[in-house]
Amino acid sequence: MTIEPGILILDAVSDPGNPEKPNDDRFGHNQACAFVIDGATGLGDRQFVDVYGSDAAWIAARFADGFQRQITRDTEISSVARTVSVEARKAFLDSNPHVPRYAWPLSAFAMLHATHTGFTFFGLGDSCIFLLQEDGSASFHTAIPDAFAREQANAQSHIARTGGITRGGGALGNAETLAALRRHRESQNTVGGIWTLGLVPEAADHLVSETLPVKGKAHAIICSDGFADLVVLYAAYDAASLVRTALDKGLAPMIEELRRLERQTDPEGLRYPRFKQSDDTTAIVVELTA
Repeated sequence: MTIEPGILILDAVSDPGNPEKPNDDRFGHNQACAFVIDGATGLGDRQFVDVYGSDAAWIAARFADGFQRQITRDTEISSVARTVSVEARKAFLDSNPHVPRYAWPLSAFAMLHATHTGFTFFGLGDSCIFLLQEDGSASFHTAIPDAFAREQANAQSHIARTGGITRGGGALGNAETLAALRRHRESQNTVGGIWTLGLVPEAADHLVSETLPVKGKAHAIICSDGFADLVVLYAAYDAASLVRTALDKGLAPMIEELRRLERQTDPEGLRYPRFKQSDDTTAIVVELTA
């Protein structure tokens, strides 16, 4: 009997950056996949969809539901992404035809897909996977490898002008920063811009994929950029130690460590530049058997 590659969920957590605001992240899994979807903070003047608390949470929930229900070992991931996007576009724009493009809801995602023969990373945006092989080697997989450095540089410019993350109403309260964020958001899902899950079905043609050469047994963390900051921003871990710590201690204490770094060590982003003091944070720990 042939045993197909398997995904075992060991731990999962999704924690809002601000307990008083909606969590724009979602995660899901089935026998053929495990994924995290990170809804992008809305840049419009108001909310347009009256469910889930925010437009970002709404779009993340639509893709999470579609992925969890429709993806199998034989599924073409781009086909599911396109189908969900077509449906979301109609649902949103039929009711809100004149919404400026910078206010269209969108999201990043990272997925681990199990086929009949192996595992593949799929993604758009800055969600990612940290993979720890049985031999101790580790790797990092994301659709936009330089996204973290670019965002940190942009956040540093904002903080230099304003004096800190919470000053002057934050990033969305500062006219110059908000205008720059809106220009960047409008360029997404256009030629020359980055591609994300949202209301543009053509994004499905730009999914980033990478075969993951798992032999024997491996472990991975699938996460939003909020959790990845433990490695890429705070340098509290490298890829291998991040996964090992999650396996040894669980995700909950790591979230607590992250919140201490955000809220106590560097609440204004002077040492670790970022646009938000605390970001929504979602992670799944999985065991992979080849």
